Amino acid sequence: MLINCVAYEEGRKLSDIPVEDIDQWLLRPGCFVWVALRDATDEELRAVQHEFGLHELAVEDASHGHQRPKIEEYGQTLFVVMKLPLVEHRETVWGELAVFVGPNFVVSVRNQNPRDFLGVRARCENEPEHLRQGAGFVLYALMDAVVDRYFPLLDALETELEAIEDTIFERGSAHQKIQRLYELKRHVAHMRHAVAPLSDAVGKLHGGRVPAPCARLQEYFRDVQDHLTRINAAIEAMRETIGTAIQVNLAMVAIEESETTKRLAAWAAIFAVSTAMAGIWGMNFERMPELKWAWGYPMALGLIASAAALLYWRFKRVGWL
Repeated sequence: MLINCVAYEEGRKLSDIPVEDIDQWLLRPGCFVWVALRDATDEELRAVQHEFGLHELAVEDASHGHQRPKIEEYGQTLFVVMKLPLVEHRETVWGELAVFVGPNFVVSVRNQNPRDFLGVRARCENEPEHLRQGAGFVLYALMDAVVDRYFPLLDALETELEAIEDTIFERGSAHQKIQRLYELKRHVAHMRHAVAPLSDAVGKLHGGRVPAPCARLQEYFRDVQDHLTRINAAIEAMRETIGTAIQVNLAMVAIEESETTKRLAAWAAIFAVSTAMAGIWGMNFERMPELKWAWGYPMALGLIASAAALLYWRFKRVGWL
């Protein structure tokens, strides 16, 4: 679906234009065109490809989606892929934003994410002194908006991890905590797959041979990479913390099982001594001297009870009961 198609000149909006007239506006000096698409059809992408002369491989990637974050050059055109997070019912759905950037045009194709970028367009139009720098600044604004959406997700993941850490030494919920930790690990892995490749790719836009549309904006893209580096460092720290938390939780499970085994062993020892004594006096041999004692039965019960009490006291003292 076509969201909008707008022509700009010297940092100011001229007008909304139909896709069929794009080629006329591209010939105008100092003018560039910004086209925004959402879940574009093959026909829409072919029309945009024809108007801007986009490379067929880049168009194919934008059409099919499920691409790794990257920045590729096709002649004078940059092709950028970024992952877009959307939190729904405590689950994160990852869409994509594909951006084509040329000397005098920007085409953004948003897939599988209903959140719009109207705020980005409004920001650019409210900063004509920056928008005057052309398509490169639009790419920066889009990239900055995508990276800004990573921070709330990162904060939510860190909050969840802290909540699990606060209860990690509580007994009786080991299975639930391990399940939460592995779910959190999966979310962190998805975010890492979105951030780490993009951080590496953005380095092409501010160091060494910088593509022409971004040549005057190296400081802006360096700032974006700084944000990505911070996010990536936080993700790596979370991964290490989650791994440690899983190990601690498994150790707690082993300790709880060990304590249970000790209790069972202690009670088994107490009953084993009582059973042994009862077995000795239960053999009923004819010449057993205890059979004729008047106080033999009370004495046997008292001895069994005393032995059990002594063992219970001893196990209680060493912490097995």
